[in-house]
Amino acid sequence: MGFGDLKSPAGLQLLNSFLADKSYIEGYVPSQADVAVFEAVGVSPPAELFHALRWYNHIKSYEKQKGSLPGVKKPLGRYGPADVEDTTGAAGDNKDDDDIDLFGSDEEEESEEAKRLREERLAQYESKKSKKPALIAKSSLLLDVKPWDDETDMAKLEECVRSIQADGLVWGSSKLVPVGYGIKKLQIQCVVEDDKVGTDMLEERITAFEDYVQSMDVAAFNKI
Repeated sequence: MGFGDLKSPAGLQLLNSFLADKSYIEGYVPSQADVAVFEAVGVSPPAELFHALRWYNHIKSYEKQKGSLPGVKKPLGRYGPADVEDTTGAAGDNKDDDDIDLFGSDEEEESEEAKRLREERLAQYESKKSKKPALIAKSSLLLDVKPWDDETDMAKLEECVRSIQADGLVWGSSKLVPVGYGIKKLQIQCVVEDDKVGTDMLEERITAFEDYVQSMDVAAFNKI
């Protein structure tokens, strides 16, 4: 298993294809699997790799909480497509050996052969993916929107939240949930297209109504 070399365009392209119908590396919530691959990628993927970029920006929003995400971080070779070998960092690991190889060896030829096999596997994987019908990745979110105090007009607060419109965003049912001292929070559902709408955008737009909204939290995040 693996993504090839995540520092290379081919590796990033494979990651992008892998995330075309997934929100996370494993499962349906952010985990240490995402942290491991995120750290291996290191920098934001280019804009044309929009699945990988969407995932990278989403996992980046958990940077302060990454240590508390569920799961156990495993070697990169334990993630990704089953028929691709992880080679991230392989070139750096062999640097010292290359420096002292005064009389030459078969390592370069073996490396070229491994590279050729990897490229063939990547091509086969891309071919398989291209034959599958395009899927629109969607997620169901449950948002907790908290007011400043018990005097906040909650009807107006909900009106402000629902006024947020975006391609790929559909608002659902809502209810008021007591949180104490007479204060109630708005709990509202929505469905988003992962490629178009992220939790960061929703938080920014909702908390912009600062006269009514103190904060927004994602109470539940489920892949559809």
